[in-house]
Amino acid sequence: MDVTSTYKFARISARKARDVAREIQGLPVSEALDLLNFTPRKGAELFGKTLKTALADAENNFELAVDGLYVKSAIVGEGPTFKRFKARARGSASAIMKRTSHITVVLSDDEVVEKAEKKAKAPKKAEKKAEKAAPKAEKVDESADVAYDSAPAESDDLKKLTGVGPKLAEKLNAAGVTTYEQIANWSEDDFNAVNEQVSMKGIEFDSLVAEAKTLQEESK
Repeated sequence: MDVTSTYKFARISARKARDVAREIQGLPVSEALDLLNFTPRKGAELFGKTLKTALADAENNFELAVDGLYVKSAIVGEGPTFKRFKARARGSASAIMKRTSHITVVLSDDEVVEKAEKKAKAPKKAEKKAEKAAPKAEKVDESADVAYDSAPAESDDLKKLTGVGPKLAEKLNAAGVTTYEQIANWSEDDFNAVNEQVSMKGIEFDSLVAEAKTLQEESK
């Protein structure tokens, strides 16, 4: 819950007051009060009054625990400027700008709730990390009746086949096609099934099978 206190028309410029506001932003109330009490600046005195008012409201009107409160925000807005002048030489005058500002302090106990929510979300993050660290399920090539999680250690160099480059060879290995013997024993349906997976554009079935048979015999 948020508790707000505002000090309007404070006789200080917004620029000077913002220096103090930056120092107490996000601090627990006790630390913020200690800092303001030992800061020898007018802005610290004005912020101290505003902070004590907000603290009294939180304790008496909203029945919040003082120990759980922190300074959620400390905002300084510009107020009206009183214009005065000072007599100068030869009948001239110089302007005196007496600036004011509006000081707003917001106390909250939401930090405790946020920490509890973060702790509740932590197990979910741990589960996600565990899923990422777990080994990937093996892929199954239904057309070739092969189950694998990586290319077998013993395989032929499919790049020797006409039209099969390094990238296509990797795709064929990933699809479970690793040897010349497999390609040599393909039927046209097998070729079409693999072609749908890896897209062997420009490669004809008859020439691929014939070349695979030749390379198989040479490798024996």
